[in-house]
Amino acid sequence: MKSHFILYVEDQQRSAKFYRAVLGAEPVLDVPGMSEFRLSDEAVLGLMPERGIKRLLGDSLPDPASARGIPRSELYLVVDNARIYHDRARANGAAELSPVQDRDWGHRVGYVLDPDDHVVAFAEPRP
Repeated sequence: MKSHFILYVEDQQRSAKFYRAVLGAEPVLDVPGMSEFRLSDEAVLGLMPERGIKRLLGDSLPDPASARGIPRSELYLVVDNARIYHDRARANGAAELSPVQDRDWGHRVGYVLDPDDHVVAFAEPRP
């Protein structure tokens, strides 16, 4: 099974630039309405403009833009070096929520807010 995790974003180009810098990777798809980054062979991170999903869903749900700043989910990325990714995110405009530190579940993790206020965690297994 291949999984796609899609974040609704205000500005697709701004968000794609952020994730390009943080992940150190180019999108595998970058067209109007969707940018996608391969996270692994089985997982893809998509960035879709809020306006696009609003057009698709119509009035069935509230406008996603009205929930900006309210944590609704978390993108938890297990990486080789959490500090490097965390620092890249902060250098590219992410707001720090919690520095990289050992957590009681066995990971070293730091938390940031991306440009659209999505909570993003960079984690690595503790030695």
